[in-house]
Amino acid sequence: MTTAVPVVEASGVGRRFGPTVALRDVSLTVRTGESHALVGRNGAGKSTLVSILTGLSKPDNGTVAFGGEVAPPLADREAWRRRVACVYQHSTVIPQLTVAENLFLNRQPARRFVISWSKLRRQAEELLGEWGVAVDPDVPAGELSVEDRQLVEIARALSYGARFIVLDEPTAQLDSQAIERLFGRMRELQAAGVTFLFISHHLQEVYEVCQAVTVLRDARHVLTAPVAELSRAELVDAMTGERGGLTVRDAADREPLTATEEALAVRDLSGDAFSRVSFVLRRGEVLGLAGSNASGKHQLAETLYGLRRPRSGSIVVAGKPLRPGDVGAALRAGIGCVPRDRHQQGLVLGLSIADNATMSILDRMGPAGTASPGARHAKASRALTDYDIVAASPDQPVSDLSGGNQQKVVLARALARDPDVLVLINPTAGVDVKSKEALLAVVERVRTEGKAVLIVSDELDDLRPSDRVLVLRSGRLAAEHQAGWTDGDLVADIEGVDRD
Repeated sequence: MTTAVPVVEASGVGRRFGPTVALRDVSLTVRTGESHALVGRNGAGKSTLVSILTGLSKPDNGTVAFGGEVAPPLADREAWRRRVACVYQHSTVIPQLTVAENLFLNRQPARRFVISWSKLRRQAEELLGEWGVAVDPDVPAGELSVEDRQLVEIARALSYGARFIVLDEPTAQLDSQAIERLFGRMRELQAAGVTFLFISHHLQEVYEVCQAVTVLRDARHVLTAPVAELSRAELVDAMTGERGGLTVRDAADREPLTATEEALAVRDLSGDAFSRVSFVLRRGEVLGLAGSNASGKHQLAETLYGLRRPRSGSIVVAGKPLRPGDVGAALRAGIGCVPRDRHQQGLVLGLSIADNATMSILDRMGPAGTASPGARHAKASRALTDYDIVAASPDQPVSDLSGGNQQKVVLARALARDPDVLVLINPTAGVDVKSKEALLAVVERVRTEGKAVLIVSDELDDLRPSDRVLVLRSGRLAAEHQAGWTDGDLVADIEGVDRD
């Protein structure tokens, strides 16, 4: 057992926001050169702990130390940057600036108040080369892939002297190959003395890249243990306080679908990143769509909902052609959608739960698209109950909710119009185990009501309720799996690997 001074040590940390206890007597110790996972359900206290560890907020009680030294005052931002940095799920690079400008923002080399652009570029090249980040320093950061933006942010943090990096849901927007490359870079950086605090809802990633794990539940520290000594079921039990882990009903365990009428027919559809795709989705059927992030599956789903316009082909809903590239037409035709990014596409974060949950049905709640506050409040109140949304009231800002509850609001709005076809794109991304179960339980409910459901997801568990799963690869349909598929067979088709 190592006796080295921990990179960071939080002891007995507590934090309140009014009557809400965000952290209660939480402790965390992260050792030098390890990847340490921090997991827990949404609302467990992870974000609050990270804000304290990165100097964005001060604990009400308890202490934080870096390398055995008490954390600096919150006002001393330079001291915090030398100790710790956080790479968030949503990039903090400025897309209009070059990579070099982002790396040295507000500390550009200058003489007599004039920036030395040649020296800035040279310093950027040296920094990127030192840490093995293969990007052009002159490229605008907005043109980089998500993967490269993350590596640039890590390099920027290291340039301040920080050797402790918090990675907050770093794989949420990466495909499997990019995730493997990220993990490879993490291992290389660990060997060079960099320490990571790794936050993810994908528990298999914890076992792949981390050596230790800390679990928070209900604002409390539950356990810290070596990853190798903790089974996945034990880890899920610790997160939920219940036994049994994630429960998702597999379509293979229910009666197969009998012949029913077509709800959605896609014929020779081509568009952004996909070509000549055809399939039929029937009422009461759940159809999965799998593939890498580069497969075109997201673009296909967004085309069905009118967010994108196809180049050719047709979409037929309940026997009637759908006007392409028109979200309003898709809504009127009976298509509901949970988009892949709830923050950018699914919610108006500055509005209340009631406003968000009812905005798709305002034309049905009053003349000329108006609706009284009472009507909206009543409709949203029912949604809180129907979808088990944990909130103080329908008037609460949706930005105050955890990720899982925000996603339930998006789902409630998608179903508010009682659509015949429900399109779910990454429906459980960034939500905790119990929220996943609740969201996927809704799929079973609407299926039994006779609705057709299309699930497009990067997570295999999301696809379990599917009667069949189509695999999209390089923009074309590559395989079809009936319910009861194995992980290995599905992943092999997603990656284009021959298992024989």
